[in-house]
Amino acid sequence: MDEITKIKDLTPSSRRVNVIGKVVVLGEPKEIKTRFGEDKSVSEVVVADDTGKITLTLWDDQVKDIRDGETLKIDNGYISLLRGHMRLNVGKYGSMAEAEEGIEPNEELDMSEKEYEYQYNNYNNRYGNQGNRGESNRGYGNNNRRSNYNRNEDNEE
Repeated sequence: MDEITKIKDLTPSSRRVNVIGKVVVLGEPKEIKTRFGEDKSVSEVVVADDTGKITLTLWDDQVKDIRDGETLKIDNGYISLLRGHMRLNVGKYGSMAEAEEGIEPNEELDMSEKEYEYQYNNYNNRYGNQGNRGESNRGYGNNNRRSNYNRNEDNEE
């Protein structure tokens, strides 16, 4: 069996995680228009394990068979940031299924409550572009990157 990541151990940079959580809040689907102009249905579901809870974002048909109180196993999930708050995602390379494990959910620690700096999960930032989506340099780095790290005037280097 793949290693299970506890919800309290998720970070903004978590990738390829396997999480087991009980559905404690089943949100209503909302119709949205994506930045690509597509109409999509999105639902937010709060799942919890014995360490904490997190909001799980589900798209289109992913939510159709989910029931309140059901225990889910998310394989190969990842964390994204929505307005600075962590969201667990299944994505196209992940999967989600009902789990047999009995979980006593701990709703005290809300991992989606804390606000993080946007830099953690900005696609272009990982490739050196400081968030200017229209000016992606396709991974060749930002020429100003090194100087940004050494702006402290007290540096003796």
